[in-house]
Amino acid sequence: MSDKHNIETPHERRPFHDHGHMDVVTLGDFTLGRGVFEPGWRWSNDVKPIAGTDSCQTHHTGICLEGRMTVRFDDGTELDMGPGDVVDLSPGHDAWTVGDTACVFLDTGVKGYAKPA
Repeated sequence: MSDKHNIETPHERRPFHDHGHMDVVTLGDFTLGRGVFEPGWRWSNDVKPIAGTDSCQTHHTGICLEGRMTVRFDDGTELDMGPGDVVDLSPGHDAWTVGDTACVFLDTGVKGYAKPA
């Protein structure tokens, strides 16, 4: 079955505690999110209260379109991403925006992301 839907009118908008939101489009079994992580966003402050876990337990796969973000995994390793970077991020991490520009990220791993536990 073929289908389409424009991300500018998402099926769902999931607001973060502060500093941004995730726009979500679901077509059949495929879910895509466009995260807008505003300056000052940090997972442990803006999504942890929603998720109810000590670190992000979502497996993210996607591409950074704008801005920068740092991801720190539970083992202490860090990964920096910026425009054009395609990433595969394992569960068990914190993350935060870097600089004064929003980080915009297209993410295929958001089916349950930023939804109350």
